[in-house]
This record gives sequence, structure tokens and C-alpha cells, in this order.
Amino acid sequence: MTLDLFLEHVKERKPLDTTDIFRFMDKMSDEARRITFELNGSYHTQEEVRELFSRLFEKPVDPSFRVFPPFYTDFGKNIIVGKDVFINACCHFQDHGGVTLGDGCLIGHNVVFATLNHDFNPEYRASMTPAPIVLGKKVWVGSNSTILQGVTIGDNAIVAAGSVVTKDVPANVIVGGIPARFIRNIEERMESRDSIHTLEHAESIGAGSQKYELQKIDSDIKPEHVRSEYPFYI
Repeated sequence: MTLDLFLEHVKERKPLDTTDIFRFMDKMSDEARRITFELNGSYHTQEEVRELFSRLFEKPVDPSFRVFPPFYTDFGKNIIVGKDVFINACCHFQDHGGVTLGDGCLIGHNVVFATLNHDFNPEYRASMTPAPIVLGKKVWVGSNSTILQGVTIGDNAIVAAGSVVTKDVPANVIVGGIPARFIRNIEERMESRDSIHTLEHAESIGAGSQKYELQKIDSDIKPEHVRSEYPFYI
């Protein structure tokens, strides 16, 4: 088994269930852990971190790519990252099935990407089935979230902290929970914040109380409510 053959195999989502495949996965795991141990074991500049990731991925990473170690993977050869991607500390990438992070993605602490699944039948439980995870542009995944195999997350979407994402997420929405469910559209959130900024500005310049009260009723949300919700997505 070679890397090219393995990548073609998982691209077709074929089961990982042969001795040859298992031996190859063990070999790749050893190589990945050798590099991640070096990455996680001492301080490195961001330039040095990118050099280590280029070795891990076996392809260059963009100069804008940033990671706060530690970082964990047992493969590392099927990860694609775009420009201006940031990965926070303690993330786990099980990338055999493929993990793609589009430009501008932000990944919070302790996020898990799991691209393998085991067979439901106990007789074949050791067999694994791969499926890719794909994040579009400017996706924000909150801390302690898990993204399961076969999931695609659309551009600009937000995954709330502590979520388990089991299904595709459309662009421009916020999802959260276990399993993750739709919370609201990003546009609604932006409109609410715009209304709040208008209220705060009106208050700061001493706008008439009648006008201010009408704006408060129309927006139906107070600035402190948004501020208290905001950490939920980190």
C-alpha cells in the first residue's frame, strides 16, 4: 500500500478492512506522531510551526497559516488548509478520510475532526469507513466541538462551542448542541447587532427618549444580551 493508493481508496469511501491497509495506517501513524511530538514538545516560532506542518502534510502550507500547539493527528497526509486559517490548541484531526479547511477558517480549542466510522455489526466492528469533512470559507468552529465524518459546513457558518455536528451545515447560519441544530441565520445576528449599535449611538448623543424607546421595542434585544451570548460561540 502506497500513500497515493490509500488516498484513492478513501476518496472512493471504501472500507478500511485489510491487513495491508492496517499496516500502512500504523506506519503513517508512527510518522505523524514523530512530527507531532517534535511540534508539541518544545517552543517553536510560527515559521518553525509551519515548517513542521509542511513536513506533516507533505506539502507546503500558506505563510498565513497559524497554529497554537499542541496539535494531534494519527495521519496528517489528508489535510488541506487554505489561507488565513487559525487552529487553536489541543485540536485532534483524524484525517484519513480527508479534512479541508477553507480560507479564513477559525478552529477553537479541543476541536475534533473524525473522518472514520466503525461498522455497527459487532462481527465487523474493526472495519472502518472513511468520509471527508469539508469546511468552506470563514467557518468558525467553537471550542470542544466535534465534527463527524461526511459533514460539509458552508461558508461563514458558526458552530457553537461544545457541539457535535452530524449533518451538513448550510452557509451563513449558526448551529449548536448535541446533535447540532439550527439556531439562527448570520444575517439576523448582524441585523440585531446593527440595531444595538444604533441604540448605543442614540443614547450616547442624547437622542429623544420617545425615539429611543421605539428603537428598543423594534429591536427587542438589549446590548447586554448579545454580550452575554457571545462567549457561547468561542
